[in-house]
Amino acid sequence: MSRHPTTPAPTTPTSGGAPLPDKTPHPVDESRPLGKIILFGLQHVLVMAATPISAVFLMSATLHLSPGLTVDLLSAAFLASGIGSLIQSLGPWKFGPRLPFVMLPGGAPLVLFLAIAAQHGLRTATGAVLLTAVFTFVVLPLFARLLRFFPPLVIGTMIVIVGVNLVKVGALLVTGRPGEPGFAAPSHLALAFATIGCTVAFYRLFTGVLRQLAVMLGLIAGTVLALVLYGLDLGRVTEGGLVGVPHFLPFGTPQFDLLAALPLMLYSVASMAEATGQTVINAEAVGKDIDRRTAVPRTVRGDAATSLLGGLFGLPLMVTSGENVGIVRVTGVRSRFVTAAAGVVLIALGFLAPVARAISVIPPAVIGGTAIVVFAVVTVLGVQMLGRAELNRHADTFICAVALGLGLLPILVPDVYSGFPSPVRILLESGVAVGAFVAAVLNVLFHHLRPRRADAPGIRPQRAPSP
Repeated sequence: MSRHPTTPAPTTPTSGGAPLPDKTPHPVDESRPLGKIILFGLQHVLVMAATPISAVFLMSATLHLSPGLTVDLLSAAFLASGIGSLIQSLGPWKFGPRLPFVMLPGGAPLVLFLAIAAQHGLRTATGAVLLTAVFTFVVLPLFARLLRFFPPLVIGTMIVIVGVNLVKVGALLVTGRPGEPGFAAPSHLALAFATIGCTVAFYRLFTGVLRQLAVMLGLIAGTVLALVLYGLDLGRVTEGGLVGVPHFLPFGTPQFDLLAALPLMLYSVASMAEATGQTVINAEAVGKDIDRRTAVPRTVRGDAATSLLGGLFGLPLMVTSGENVGIVRVTGVRSRFVTAAAGVVLIALGFLAPVARAISVIPPAVIGGTAIVVFAVVTVLGVQMLGRAELNRHADTFICAVALGLGLLPILVPDVYSGFPSPVRILLESGVAVGAFVAAVLNVLFHHLRPRRADAPGIRPQRAPSP
């Protein structure tokens, strides 16, 4: 009986009979025309610029810094953010996961920095940042061995908490804080909703590059609308010089106090867990398979190196940004060279004072409206990751519920831990840290120290023993 010939499957060109490897780069490693890279990079910068600006202004207001020192720190914040973004995006040596990451100061590290500065002085606060950066390098090998205890259940729970917390941050940019004058002013809410509406309209109506730039176009439209309806203070754009050069150790020689730095060191461990989630969710957003055992330590090393640099210029700990992950998912632009371009733009802003001042003119309500959309995408990514966890198992449902409840508590009820001592309160008020810790500990308790029957989706009948 004759055999019918079959058509062979297409193969790549061969050399000496052996197939050549597919050299098509992954979209995350794919370069784009310079003009598009700069435009997409500028979009990342416009969305995240509010964070370093607000962080520096909060430092200035809390610590009563001079205007000159405030401008100096703002230049340093842009410079460190840009260098950190280049490290994380390009991944030199063993630093940076080579994913589209942007770095910035702010969040819980800023609160800890301000608390240390208020109690022990700015020189001790700077020393605490430097000690924490070195501490991160020291404990990283131990943390890398614990990554197997961070399955999708733990990371997904943590990313949901991160997303909700970020949405709250964006909302507070719109409303201001309760009790402050002008809280939730209708004009601010209207401006934020108009910005969101413009972003949705651009995303729905446009195609191609314009659709990918919908976030930036919505932010620009909101700014123009604010200029037309309410006017903007453009006078400060021309104030000061053309070039701003950040000063090395602006507070003087650092003082090193291990006890004062302890809260920041403890937070750095939680920050490593958060960096784990950020790395995994970023890789999923760009569709790239990574080895967490190597990619996560590279992210943490990038964080530590950038924090060490930022500390030398008077800044708090630097962290990887969550909003750029949302931008990647919304726009579909996955190239890490885009965030590298954002890093170059940020470095330029560190030296071009008028441009930095122009960005600071964008109304907080406009930035907040944009941020709400982008940050909500991060929450959705966490929900998607939880969808791959086995939540049909009672144990996993219980772990997720407890971790979400405790992690969201300080986010939904501010000052819930106000009666605790200051170092304990600061740690507990980090909902991301609490949620990650609870999820990881319960995961170990239920899946590594308990019998497998605790994972069953329901009560299963016992099989009779074989005779």
